[in-house]
Amino acid sequence: MIRPRGADLNIASGLREFRRATPQAEAVIDGDRRLTFRALDERANRFAQALLATGMVPGDRIAVLAANRLEYVEIIGGVAKAGMVLVPLNPRLTASEIAYLLDHSQARVLVTDDDGYDDAAEVLEARRDLVVFTIGGRGGRDYESAIDAANASDPWIDVAETEPFCLLYTSGTTGRPKGSLISHRSRVLTFYLGALEWGLGPGARTLAVAPFYHGAGLAFGYGAVFTGATCTVLRKWDPEHFLDALKSERATSVFLVPTHAQTLRTLGEDRLASLDIPDLKTIYFNAAPLPQTLKEWVLDSLPEVGLHELYGSTEAGIVSDLRPADARRKVNCVGLPWFMTQIRVVDSQGETVEGEGIGELFSRSPFLMSGYLDDDEATMACTTDDGYLSAGDVVRVDDEGYLYVIDRTKDLIITGGVNVYPREVENVLSRHTAVDDVAVVGGPSKQWGEQVVAFVVLRHGAHVSPEELDQQASTELATYKRPRRYEYVSELPKNAAGKTLKRELRERLSRAADMQE
Repeated sequence: MIRPRGADLNIASGLREFRRATPQAEAVIDGDRRLTFRALDERANRFAQALLATGMVPGDRIAVLAANRLEYVEIIGGVAKAGMVLVPLNPRLTASEIAYLLDHSQARVLVTDDDGYDDAAEVLEARRDLVVFTIGGRGGRDYESAIDAANASDPWIDVAETEPFCLLYTSGTTGRPKGSLISHRSRVLTFYLGALEWGLGPGARTLAVAPFYHGAGLAFGYGAVFTGATCTVLRKWDPEHFLDALKSERATSVFLVPTHAQTLRTLGEDRLASLDIPDLKTIYFNAAPLPQTLKEWVLDSLPEVGLHELYGSTEAGIVSDLRPADARRKVNCVGLPWFMTQIRVVDSQGETVEGEGIGELFSRSPFLMSGYLDDDEATMACTTDDGYLSAGDVVRVDDEGYLYVIDRTKDLIITGGVNVYPREVENVLSRHTAVDDVAVVGGPSKQWGEQVVAFVVLRHGAHVSPEELDQQASTELATYKRPRRYEYVSELPKNAAGKTLKRELRERLSRAADMQE
């Protein structure tokens, strides 16, 4: 018996559907530039055709090195329409970091803006095989000219929903970034359920504040357009400009990271409360823990706005959500498992925790990554035979089943909502001739949540200033990865096996911060 297969979920479908349903509705706004759904879908078609005209084929990987801008949305749609895989790159990366990610992803095309082209110039000189489109025309193929010259018809490339839509890079304990393969199915379901949870959809309006190269920024920014909402793209974070846009664009919901709230608070305790923004109904936070005092300030400033606090990871997608009804009742809590998500908490003896307890959190849902690119060992290390995945976080489960993240099994540092992995920083600093040993940990920061701190042991008789160490770091590391502070010590605390006891270093920093308050 022949059974109908049905249509696969696809990242491009939202653009196609709302071109038909609401062709004249605004899809994307970027300053004075505005695209309707009809225009957005057509430009995505043209970019897909431009990619195919270069000889690229479905499955090829297309890297994007650019800040938030209107074109990013049509690039995402165009890559999906061509059946290719998006590889978003952080514009703050160094040339050596960009080179590694281009090589590892085997990207055959780079789409960039003028700033990105300048940053990657050294890499592009060595990669003459790379097809380059530049928004602004600094070099390579002019993006806008390619759009104008391309066929406007939809290529309708058939892609299975389990195939990758994008390759998102995260770092592992080895210090080398790992590429998480994210399927069309994973993100389409996230988009639809996000619309259900946070009020997106036709007639809704949001601001893309977080960068599109970030997994959450991409999901919540493009997800709004995918579900028929209007998305205003902010090129960079400026708290006053954000508040102006929140009002002028009549945003109904917005996704933020805690650092955004922290900088808003520096404008004055009453600045947010005095703003006339009756349209705003929902704010949702993710990417880093939201300090309770900061959360209370947001709640007090915007009492009519529902606040969600999410927990998740690049690999697992959204895992849990603390919804508005529990925002004050549950302190330092990340809520209950999200839609379609099952969790398992495993204690230090490898036993599943039933009811209340503490252990490593595993989740199983349609949002999980399909695995790490070319790294079966790392994929197997974080997944179970029955389909659960761990991001390495230790949680406490209370008597109502709510989750509280209390520690990380890995030494991940989250500064301003961006992940920094200590081993990568340590590898760079240890190459300085004056450094004998080094350990990097996250220290308390009122502005960023955490700041990168390096504990350095110098070789006998050697002298090196923090400025010199920072110069060493700047050769290979993006600014946000570089230590904000250097502590010189005679030795690092280690256990009998020679492993550095980083918990002791973090406790030392916490005690020092407490004494200063």
